[in-house]
Amino acid sequence: MQADDIIEEEPQTRADLMALYRESRIGEVLAELDRDLVGLAPVKTRIREIAAHLLVERARETLGIASGAPTLHMCFSGNPGTGKTTVAMRMAQVLHRLGYIRRNQLVSVTRDDLVGQYIGHTAPKTREVLKRAMGGVLFIDEAYYLYRPENERDYGQEAIEILLQTMESQRDDLVVILAGYESRMETFFQSNPGFRSRIAHHIVFPNYEPHELLRIAEQMLIEMRYRFDDDARRVFEEYLARRIRQPNFANARSVRNALDRARLRQANRLFAAAERGSGPADADALMQLEPCDIRASRVFDEPSS
Repeated sequence: MQADDIIEEEPQTRADLMALYRESRIGEVLAELDRDLVGLAPVKTRIREIAAHLLVERARETLGIASGAPTLHMCFSGNPGTGKTTVAMRMAQVLHRLGYIRRNQLVSVTRDDLVGQYIGHTAPKTREVLKRAMGGVLFIDEAYYLYRPENERDYGQEAIEILLQTMESQRDDLVVILAGYESRMETFFQSNPGFRSRIAHHIVFPNYEPHELLRIAEQMLIEMRYRFDDDARRVFEEYLARRIRQPNFANARSVRNALDRARLRQANRLFAAAERGSGPADADALMQLEPCDIRASRVFDEPSS
């Protein structure tokens, strides 16, 4: 071959973002997030923004203009039952499909999984968790419990130091998501500024509105093959209006607990009817929750304000 016959390839000057989007299949994950979670519009918007940013970073790599691996550690703050764990699972899928983590896995832990009860116990526990999570996402729920300044003999600080070191030295192979109540997480970051400096994305999960909680309840019933009749639906709306104002309300978690108790009352009602000779129960009776199954809740013992 003559030298004149050699054709030099032109450097790539364009990146097809939509081609990368289709190849990564992150659209499927975002669609699942929209379908599986009611409401949470601000959270879904942030997840889409992060996904778009990471997609563009991949495009920049193809053109040789990447500015280094992005920091991916995150904080999800909000009240219980607002979908933090579900969103973390979807985030792990996005990161895996875009090639930012090797394994499509989420390892979910709490303080008890990381902190030991005596000298020399914490380091091996924390390192074992990190070993399991490496290549994927480590989700630390109620992360503020790692730091207990009121207890001089607490070993949480040792776990924090190991986590901080690993989050920095292994940030190309591990993504850490801290989660918990918003106010407590803020106190935690004030006490541990090393964590704040390593967190790239802070996402606040709002409480659900009453109409969203009703939609969540109906979705749960469909999955469990139950349903409200019209009167039961209205009673459950009243239940939600009362329960939201009471202590320890946990959004979707409280909705599921309420439905579980209503199913127990329905079962007891059907069995009592059978003992009285009502005869076989048909599918409608076995699937339908009635107003009495909900109104028996102690929530209705409190006067409505």
